[in-house]
Amino acid sequence: MNRALNYSIAENLSKGEVVNEWIVCRLDEVADIVDCEHKTAPIEENTEFYSIRTSNILNGKIDFQGSNRVSFETYQEWTKRAIPKEGDIILAREAPVGEVGMVKKDRKVCLGQRTVLLSVNNENVHNHYLLYYLVNPAIKFELISRSTGSVVSHLNMKDIRAFEISLPPYPEQKAIAAVLSSLDDKIDLLHRQNQTLEAMAETLFRQWFVVEAQEDWDEGTLDDLVEFNYGKTLRDHERSGHGFPVYGSSGIVGYHHEYLVKAPGIITGRKGTLGVINYSFKNFFPIDTTFYITSKTESDGLFFEYFLLKTLNLAEMNSDSAVPGLNRNLAHGMQLTIPPMQLIKDFNQRIKPFFNKLSINQSHIYTLETLRDTLLPKLMSGEVRVNYG
Repeated sequence: MNRALNYSIAENLSKGEVVNEWIVCRLDEVADIVDCEHKTAPIEENTEFYSIRTSNILNGKIDFQGSNRVSFETYQEWTKRAIPKEGDIILAREAPVGEVGMVKKDRKVCLGQRTVLLSVNNENVHNHYLLYYLVNPAIKFELISRSTGSVVSHLNMKDIRAFEISLPPYPEQKAIAAVLSSLDDKIDLLHRQNQTLEAMAETLFRQWFVVEAQEDWDEGTLDDLVEFNYGKTLRDHERSGHGFPVYGSSGIVGYHHEYLVKAPGIITGRKGTLGVINYSFKNFFPIDTTFYITSKTESDGLFFEYFLLKTLNLAEMNSDSAVPGLNRNLAHGMQLTIPPMQLIKDFNQRIKPFFNKLSINQSHIYTLETLRDTLLPKLMSGEVRVNYG
């Protein structure tokens, strides 16, 4: 279904400026909006069908690796209202409100609880432009401000359908999406390179310290090698938004002009998400839901410690049934075989070139993300225009 969109002078939503040939319309005028099933999809391991929950959606991306799988029968039942297709957008109605991600090619997905499918149905609207429009922090804030609920905030379907969006002419939408997609493609390529480099380094670690482990190596505990140190409280509104990375239990959650720990550093979850191991090349600020790791072996670069922690199942050291929490004493007391210090030093030297390249790529990623995040709101407001002739 294609509805006619008459382009005229329209008030810009985010800055109150007037932009020629832009229009304002309701979301349900340009997209089919389908609610999820209001029940939990039963999990089925090792299938090709994904159930996308709100926790799998962040900053325009869908985390398929962390998504639950479901059976073909469940997939059929959960897609009776609509089958998500490539280019469709999934919106989180709750926890967290307003996050969006796009369905990829050749992915068979169904909606998890508290999500909504947005399927563009108008030839005058570019689906990638709509995705970036909804990623815009100003728009995300607007969605959050419209959420309701005394315990858990959520968006009502009526408010989603009536939500107003600002649209330039289609060629400009396409040009804006191309600029932002180009930056995202470069960022994704660098992330894939880093994943490959890290996988190669981890293979070497397993070869040196698992496959070729010697019977005469010392027996000890994790406490002989590292110490788990508590992060510090830094609330959302206290973070400056620039400078040094702020780490939560699952990774970077923001930036702040001050740091707590000098690089390099290893961070893992203390409360909430457990078992995720992060490595920071920059000075950083670990918040109070994390531990940061220091070495007791004077290890250069913390490379050995990083891969060692990745081989341990820290998620099993849960000490809190209500909110998952890593028991520091249990972690320190883990029994393990301790290789000779010289072998650890040799390994770190062998791995150093991998991490040098990882560091360079990470710096490029930060630069590109900063450029994208600076451009996005300006492109969406009309403050910065792109050539599309």
